[in-house]
Amino acid sequence: MKIGAHYLGNGECEFTVWSPTLNSVAVEILTPEPQLIPLKPQADGYWQIKVNDVYPGTLYRYQLNGQEAFADPASQFQPQGVHGASVVVDHQFEWTDTTWTGVPLESMIFYELHVGTFTPEGTFAAIIPRLPELRELGINAIEIMPIAQFPGDDHIQSDLAYRNWGYDGVYLYAVQNSYGSPADFKRFVNACHANGIAVVLDVVYNHFGPEGNYMGQFAPYFTKTYKTPWGNAMNFDDAYSQGVRNYFIQNALYWLGDFHIDALRLDAIQAIYDLGAKHFLWELAETVHNFSGGGTWKRHLIAESDLNNPQIVRPPELGGYGIDAQWSDDFHHALHTLLTGDRQGYYQDFGKCADLAKAYQDTFVYDWRYAPHRKRFHGISCRDRPLSQFSVCIQNHDQIGNQMKGERLSERISFAGLKLAAGAVLLSPYLPLLFMGEEYGETAPFIYFVSHSDPELIQSVRAGRKQEFEAFHYAEDPPDPESAQTFLRCKLNWELRHQGQHQVLWNWYRQLINLRQTHPALLNYDRDSIAATSDEDKKLVVVRRWCESDEVVFAMNFNSSSVAVSLPIQQNARKLLDSADAVWSGEGSQAADKLAVGDEIVLEAMSLVLYEVF
Repeated sequence: MKIGAHYLGNGECEFTVWSPTLNSVAVEILTPEPQLIPLKPQADGYWQIKVNDVYPGTLYRYQLNGQEAFADPASQFQPQGVHGASVVVDHQFEWTDTTWTGVPLESMIFYELHVGTFTPEGTFAAIIPRLPELRELGINAIEIMPIAQFPGDDHIQSDLAYRNWGYDGVYLYAVQNSYGSPADFKRFVNACHANGIAVVLDVVYNHFGPEGNYMGQFAPYFTKTYKTPWGNAMNFDDAYSQGVRNYFIQNALYWLGDFHIDALRLDAIQAIYDLGAKHFLWELAETVHNFSGGGTWKRHLIAESDLNNPQIVRPPELGGYGIDAQWSDDFHHALHTLLTGDRQGYYQDFGKCADLAKAYQDTFVYDWRYAPHRKRFHGISCRDRPLSQFSVCIQNHDQIGNQMKGERLSERISFAGLKLAAGAVLLSPYLPLLFMGEEYGETAPFIYFVSHSDPELIQSVRAGRKQEFEAFHYAEDPPDPESAQTFLRCKLNWELRHQGQHQVLWNWYRQLINLRQTHPALLNYDRDSIAATSDEDKKLVVVRRWCESDEVVFAMNFNSSSVAVSLPIQQNARKLLDSADAVWSGEGSQAADKLAVGDEIVLEAMSLVLYEVF
């Protein structure tokens, strides 16, 4: 059942809302002339009515049981914010992507960005002029952090009123009003496709934000059976759960259909609780794949999960949910600890070169191994799944934002370390994700920021952020998440990409992406075509990848000193890339351009060298 206000043309609009426990529902038309029109009860707890003389731009709310009125749970636009009325939207749009055939999942290079801080304007429209340069870099999939309507602070200037990462959204069908209109978002997607770039939308199906959340007034969207880190869990398996499931499934189809989105990134699916025989994720994947089968290009679902459980990406015939791909945090943690030396929190489970080598070869470092931080066994082997079903990174919104001051790696490790990190990710057999600005060593932080209108909620958020870092015994408090200055500090310095080492790093990323997209050995995602070894004493990881007669081998030195190593080659090899070379602003390489079997090379400190066997 489609829900929300659907404009049918010629001044006719159909209103549908799910409220199975209410006695009456009426649509309150606010503009241009006030009206109150009762909805008619339908099967399974739905209410519906078709109304004439209702045009796009009309403001409306739903009156429940003849008492209070609230915005539509499936509102498609909230120009007055989370506490205001909903707006009727006409989805007619002149798409020019009729020849678009999508980007194969295994070929995607993800670029995660936050609309509000990616440009000075913080809008969909402002991103469009930057698309050609992202495409020149090699980016073919932009992953947009959540754009569902979140709260704002009306007591501040309008261009700063809305400041949020996006995970506090409460109207999941409504495009964030400060980013632009639904039509603006469509123009952005259309422009991405024109530039050969797929669009991945980050959606949150595990909770609603705390402010403006009126869902419980309409229906039993929540259950007290489970708890999430953000409050009551969504009701996916209790009484009336079918209407809840339909709400989220229709939301997925809405973005894929009306907005031509290529893939959805599902936030923290470990907090989607469902003990029913058919898990919600299975039903969602089944629906999306059926929708995709009737279109001109394949749509995808990508899950964020810390479960280390391949059931998520296994097909249903093998007992899985059928999600197309999932994030793999183990790769990030293994690489991050070697680069930074961090050992606090979940990083205490990592820190050895052997962990990174295992992440290359087995994906999950913890595949039913005891994890000291968790104080239990964790994960299970995923070696039955293709390497291309897993996405990895060295920076993303969480991993940067989890630092108290939101410091990026560019502020924590050397320039040599940044090049090494980029090579480790982009030469991996997994789907790589870059976080906006990473490609040129952006120096602006990405701090946790919010904007609320409730003073008690603001204090609660501040206290929670402070408590989060108490265990680290920092001498100062974290930046105020409610401050507009915190938000402004996170705006990108886009002009840096043409300056000094920032430009060198940008070119380094472009070269790595080009190699990844063209070399046969790096295009092979067969799990049996990769081998990784490590040396803890030398702090060295060596990876071989091959495809039939094509083979590459790359060595990564995480040592603060140079080390000597003999690469595992059976034929002669020539050097393709060396981060220590002067052209990449390195100190100068001692690694030979050509190697014979048994030759030893000297690898500079914090560097990577890539050879091709011939």
